[in-house]
Amino acid sequence: MAGVQRPQSIHQAAPPHVYRGLTGRVRDVLKAADVRINGSRPWDMQIHHPRTLTRIALQRSLGLGESYMDGWWDCNALDEFFHRLLTHGANRVSHSPLQNGLQWLGHWLFNRQNLHRSTRAARQHYDLGNDLFEAMLDPTMSYSCGYWRGVDTLAHAQEAKLDLICRKLNLKPGMTLLDIGCGWGGLLEYACRHYKVTCVGVTLSQEQASLARERCASLPVDIRLEDYRELEGRFDRVVSVGMFEHVARRNYATFMETCARLLHRRGLMLLHTIGTNTSTSRHDPWIDKYIFPNGELPSCAQIARHAEGWFICEDLHNFGPDYARTLRAWDHNFMAHWSQLADRYDQRFYRMWRYYLNACAGAFQARDIQLWQWVFSHAGGREEIYTGAR
Repeated sequence: MAGVQRPQSIHQAAPPHVYRGLTGRVRDVLKAADVRINGSRPWDMQIHHPRTLTRIALQRSLGLGESYMDGWWDCNALDEFFHRLLTHGANRVSHSPLQNGLQWLGHWLFNRQNLHRSTRAARQHYDLGNDLFEAMLDPTMSYSCGYWRGVDTLAHAQEAKLDLICRKLNLKPGMTLLDIGCGWGGLLEYACRHYKVTCVGVTLSQEQASLARERCASLPVDIRLEDYRELEGRFDRVVSVGMFEHVARRNYATFMETCARLLHRRGLMLLHTIGTNTSTSRHDPWIDKYIFPNGELPSCAQIARHAEGWFICEDLHNFGPDYARTLRAWDHNFMAHWSQLADRYDQRFYRMWRYYLNACAGAFQARDIQLWQWVFSHAGGREEIYTGAR
C-alpha cells in the first residue's frame, strides 16, 4: 500500500510463535467487541499490513493510532469501532504497566501545564490554522459540545449551547463577563449581542486571538493573549468552556483559587469540561502526542475536591452523549471540505484528524468520557437562590 511506513521498533523479524503470543490479547479484545478482522461490516477492521496486530500489541493505544495514520489498517465506521472496543473494556488494556508507571511518575515529578508548557501545547493544536477549524466547525466557531435538545443541525446545537450558558449564568445588561479560554470568541460575541454584557476573553493561541478580535471588533470585547494565572480584576461572571482539560491536575487548585479571586462575591462561574469517570493519573498516549499535548481529563471528584472552600456547586449537568453527535458533525464537515484543505495538510494529517474525531465520538457514545457543565457561586457569597436553566 502506498505510503505505508514500517516502525523501527518491530522492524526486526521474530519467530512466528512470538508474534502469535503478542497478538493473542489483541484478537481477544476484538472478538469480545464483535469486531472481525477483514470482515464485511462497517465497524470491522480491514488490515493491510501483516504486522499490524503486533504493532498494536507492543505499543497499545499509540500503536493503534499510528498504524492507522500510516495506512496499515482501515475501518469504514471508526466511531462504531471505538464504541464497541470501549464498551467491552479495551481501555483497560490500552496502556501497558510500564506506560502506567511512567505516567504516574511524570505526574508527580513534572507540572505538565506550567506557563511554558501550556503556551506550547495550546499553539501546537489551536494554531494549526483557522482554515481547518472554519471548515470543520459551525459559524460561531464553537469547538466544544453542542446542545442537541430539540434541534437537528450543528449550527442550531451550538447556538443552543451558547444560550444555555448565558441563561445559566443569569446574564443581565451591563454585567462583565470573563471567558477563560475564549477560543475564536463565539461565546463572547453571542453574549454581547444577545445579553448586552461587556466581555474579556483570554487565549494562548495567536490564531484564535486574531480571529476573535476581528469578529468582535465592533463590540465591547477585549481579547487578550494571556495565561489565566496572570489575570487581574473582578468580574460579575466567569466562564470557561473546553479549556479545563488543558489545566492538568497539578494546577486544579490554582485554577479554582484564581477564578474565585477574579469573580465578584455575588457572581457566578460556569465550568464546561470533558471529564472521566474515575480519578486517575493516566492519559492516552496517542492523544497526548498528536492532539492535546499534556492535557488531562478531570473526574467529578477532582473538580469537587478542588472547588471546596472556594465555591458552592449550584448545578451539575451532564450531556456527554451530545458530544458524540457533535463530533460526527465535525467529521462530516471535515470530509466535505477536505478538497479545500488538501493543499496545506497531507494525507497522514487527514487520517490522524479523522481518527481523532471518531475515536472521541466512540468514547462519548460508550460513556467512557463525559461532558459536564458546573455552575458555581462563591462560598458564602450569594444571598438569592440559584434557579438554574436547562
